[in-house]
Amino acid sequence: MELIKIIDGDKTKYMDLLLIADEQVSMIEKYLYCGDMFALCDEDIKAICIVTQEQPGVYEIKNIVTVPKYQRKGYGQHLISLIADYYKSSGSELYVGTGDCPTILRFYKRCGFEKAHTVKNFFIDNYDHPMYEDGKAV
Repeated sequence: MELIKIIDGDKTKYMDLLLIADEQVSMIEKYLYCGDMFALCDEDIKAICIVTQEQPGVYEIKNIVTVPKYQRKGYGQHLISLIADYYKSSGSELYVGTGDCPTILRFYKRCGFEKAHTVKNFFIDNYDHPMYEDGKAV
């Protein structure tokens, strides 16, 4: 049975895994140290997620990634469900920031999220190289 736990201590040991979902170390470092890192695990870690507080009562998923050998088995969606329940129980709002890739947007919609807004040129303004999702520049 999987359980969720908060990872304290050296979060950088998960950098290679986090880079699967966000491919620039400097961007990950902006939220790694100020965010809560959650892990879905049993004998080993299935998926991890970093959530930051953006303002009182408002939180944002900054990075969620499933260990490659466990992908497409529902672990990411299960972790998001547990995290959403965790923040909902305290009356907080939970958002996710992501690109405009249809596959990713469908995933978050299945997780109960709705598209709220777009930040124009986010990837151009914040990454040191062009970003692509599903072969399309973002």
